[in-house]
Amino acid sequence: MILKSKLKTAKWMLGCLVFLSFSAVQAQTYKTVAKASSVKIQGTSSVHAWESATEQVNGEMVLSNGKQIQSLMVKIPVKSIKSGKGLMDSKTYEAFDSDKNPSIIFQQTEASAVKISGKEVETNVTGNLSMAGVSKKITIKSTGKILGDGSYQFKGSVPIKMSDFRMKPPTAMMGMLKTGDGVTINFDVTFKSM
Repeated sequence: MILKSKLKTAKWMLGCLVFLSFSAVQAQTYKTVAKASSVKIQGTSSVHAWESATEQVNGEMVLSNGKQIQSLMVKIPVKSIKSGKGLMDSKTYEAFDSDKNPSIIFQQTEASAVKISGKEVETNVTGNLSMAGVSKKITIKSTGKILGDGSYQFKGSVPIKMSDFRMKPPTAMMGMLKTGDGVTINFDVTFKSM
């Protein structure tokens, strides 16, 4: 009787190991492609609209069976964000308190299905956006495509308010130039299998 019980336990453990091994094989890790990824931040001010951008987008995505994003993390160094205007960049870094908060990070918190139609893809990813020392749960909708080499390209935009992250919208010229609280983050990020 004891031998049968041990044999059943051993078979059950072997079955679990086979299942876990199969599941691990079906999950694929993808990394961001630096030359094919960018993020632009657009906003307004009391004088004119403005835009800053970065191509330093670092991230990793784990895709299961090509149909579900199990995990996704994207990290952007704050000081890689450039507008082409030194004063504006320094005000941006000041708003982020970049010495204490050097990165903007999005970390997925819920699994997300990838809808595939031919080579076109669509997904809604929910997670925590952390910047300026504050994290907030958001959902990012993206559309894109599966490229010829099997990479996934995702595009989309996310409207946010700086005040939601306890950030003070930058000002200049003794307060005469004020940026608006709302900004739009536009992303075009490509993930390639590693």
